[in-house]
Amino acid sequence: MTASELISDSIPTVSLEETGLKALNLMEVFHVNHLPVVNGAEYFGIISDQDIYNADNFEEQIEQYGINFPQPHVHRNQHIFEVVGIASQCGVTVVPVLDMDHSYLGAISQREVNRKLSDLVAVNEPGGIIVLELCKTDYSLSQIAQIVESNDAKILSFYVSRPSESSKELDVTIKLNKMDLSGVIQTFTRYDYNIKATYMDDSRINNLYDDRFDQFMRYLNT
Repeated sequence: MTASELISDSIPTVSLEETGLKALNLMEVFHVNHLPVVNGAEYFGIISDQDIYNADNFEEQIEQYGINFPQPHVHRNQHIFEVVGIASQCGVTVVPVLDMDHSYLGAISQREVNRKLSDLVAVNEPGGIIVLELCKTDYSLSQIAQIVESNDAKILSFYVSRPSESSKELDVTIKLNKMDLSGVIQTFTRYDYNIKATYMDDSRINNLYDDRFDQFMRYLNT
């Protein structure tokens, strides 16, 4: 999914000739804290509500504020993950999209990015979630997928993260297309994976713990 597919028709722009008050009113109406400053297709940067409050003259034209506008942006063919990266790094609620010649095409709202990301990670699809904790050297996507599929399950979404910048461990979060994860969990355990967390129907979890307890008691009685 590219930036051009995420452009929102509902994000307005302001020109240098418009007042800070108009920009603030637009921000309030469209529930954003930033707006692109443009003149036709020429992109000057973005202005924030804080810029206007700091200027302390809402009736003055934006060009009179003397702001050195930051220019966060993505190009039309960049991936949604790059859009997320720019929004996060720059702390903006809208991300302007430019053509390859630096012409302004539109903007992406933080709300739209969040909605599309939820689709990508299958938030609304029913299923259980397993979080594995493992060393970087032990990470194998092919083996993880093989374990899941050997239990007649499918991976709906999958992502890897680090608990902290200095951590040597990885958290691998897997969402599957079934709520009963007991078979998958048992197989991961058999392959010596550390299961950091599971999220599934409580009755399934209780049944899994009961099965483990029964196995443990049988072991003690041998």
